[in-house]
Amino acid sequence: MELGAAKSNASTMVKHKKTKKNQRHNASDQHGGSSDHYQPSPILDDFAAEPEGRHSKLKRKFYEKELARLQVELVKMQYWVKHTGYRMILLFEGRDAAGKGGTIKRVTEPLNPRGCRVVALGTPSDQEKSQWYFQRYVEHFPSAGEIVLFDRSWYNRAGVEKVMGFCSDAQVEEFMHSCPFLERMLVRNGIRVLKYWFSVSDEEQEARFRSRIEDPARRWKLSPMDLESRDRWVEFSQAKDTMFARTNIPEAPWFTVEADDKRRARLNCIRHILSKVPYVDMTPDPIQLSPRKEGGNYRRPPLNEQFFVPDHYRDQLD
Repeated sequence: MELGAAKSNASTMVKHKKTKKNQRHNASDQHGGSSDHYQPSPILDDFAAEPEGRHSKLKRKFYEKELARLQVELVKMQYWVKHTGYRMILLFEGRDAAGKGGTIKRVTEPLNPRGCRVVALGTPSDQEKSQWYFQRYVEHFPSAGEIVLFDRSWYNRAGVEKVMGFCSDAQVEEFMHSCPFLERMLVRNGIRVLKYWFSVSDEEQEARFRSRIEDPARRWKLSPMDLESRDRWVEFSQAKDTMFARTNIPEAPWFTVEADDKRRARLNCIRHILSKVPYVDMTPDPIQLSPRKEGGNYRRPPLNEQFFVPDHYRDQLD
């Protein structure tokens, strides 16, 4: 699969020197998809732009049709992943209300949950705080044929923990030093690591916060920590820039997803995931159902001896 044209974000991405060795690796990426393996991390945005560089909102009809097509491809990919024993880690980071959860939902929606897991860890316990920092994440790493999606990950240390003062400067520095070694080790052992940063403007984030406040069914998505981080926009931007500079390695580069348009962000991210996996269609042939066997002497118990959920909506269907 081909990923559409991607634009470099020169203000936030780290430029890698082009050595002959890197060029050789560029030509033959063992994971399939060498176009950006040794390049500055691009912004994922491969739908048509308006002449002034801004993008119109994707139409719902186009979005739903394209999403359905891409989700079929995700199923094909999972069949291949299971058959070959491929292992994948997908990291989703970014601003609060940037759309990470919605994208994760659309990725996992069509997939078999036995081979695809979402990891969203809460606040570490006192015991976990005494462990090696990466320890509670390592136990969730994929086995053969598994896809693991981290809804926020070990990069909490370089972001929210640093900005909110939950760790010391020495702990942040240790993380920045150790993290690239960990990810190189993962890639060297055959685990595909894809890291996505969902970028949202402060105006759009504000609108989404207000929408969550007004909707009782979505109010749980807005935590006191989200509100406090809202007042530290610049600090989080500076922390993200430092994190990119220290952890944007060739083996596991960062990819930025422009997420002001949720529909566009979801489609771009899914298309990019598919482009980075060298899968082939291994969907099994349709199963032929044989005629159902007779039930013999079995008789269902009377309906008045069973308990049913009251159908309050029956009249509305007539």
